[in-house]
Amino acid sequence: MLPYSTAVEAQAALGRPLTFLETLWLQHTANRSDYFLYCLNIVYLFVNFTVLPLPTVILDVLKVRAFERFKLQPGVHTTISDALRCYKSVIWSFCTVVGPLQLLSYPMVKMLGFRTSLPLPSCGEIVSQLAVYFLIEDYGNYWIHRWLHCGWGYKNIHYLHHEFTAPMSFAAPYAHWAEILVLGIPSFVGPALVPGHMVTLWLWIALRHIEAMETHSGYDFPWSFTKFIPFYGGAEYHDYHHFVGGKSQSNFASVFTYCDYLYGTDKGYRYQKSLMKITKNKLGEETGGWVGDSCDKKSS
Repeated sequence: MLPYSTAVEAQAALGRPLTFLETLWLQHTANRSDYFLYCLNIVYLFVNFTVLPLPTVILDVLKVRAFERFKLQPGVHTTISDALRCYKSVIWSFCTVVGPLQLLSYPMVKMLGFRTSLPLPSCGEIVSQLAVYFLIEDYGNYWIHRWLHCGWGYKNIHYLHHEFTAPMSFAAPYAHWAEILVLGIPSFVGPALVPGHMVTLWLWIALRHIEAMETHSGYDFPWSFTKFIPFYGGAEYHDYHHFVGGKSQSNFASVFTYCDYLYGTDKGYRYQKSLMKITKNKLGEETGGWVGDSCDKKSS
């Protein structure tokens, strides 16, 4: 809870006028406890899981023709029943695993020093901390994901996530409860090492899930701003991982591609890309995806 309840008190404490965003923050948080603000993460996550995937899922289910050229596996479409089944499973995991974890982890967050007070963090502080969070999570996620593709890990845990060989946005958090727990560890390490403001934590949680939904969308849109991020994997990169399936030893990256490149786990993907390029040149046309190309699944 903020130590002041009015703008006058806040300005006196800061020694300067409040910015527009700080005024909004004061109005909406002055009488709220820190625990209440932290628990708003649950609301944001629910919105992420429910609303944000809808555009691409609708395109997929309805087979909207204008967007078929952006479909990575144009021969495979999600049915309404599969989408609903996936969503119900995700919400069940949200209610039984993700939500309770958010509620129970508050003492740890408080102990680490996350603050809700004014001043709000600067853009530079937010961007630098988010960069650290993404890099740490990406490296840890790479090795856990790679372990999950070993015999025991895949057979008992990770197989569930790979039910969708042509992924959709709802399937981003579709996983075994144990996978949700273990992959949540690297997501929390960055904030634990570099704690900041609650706003930064909210942004981190939201952006990480938005990124996961994009890479599982099944569509590769050329206008996506993420194409300008160095070493970013994207939908095409992760779609290949799902297309190959449980035996995949390629493209384990969560966000960036440098780990796959450094440890040689993108060779199958790069070979497939080069093979597709040769085939496209021979055919003189764009083929648009993995499925339906002359380079079939066996070549991977």
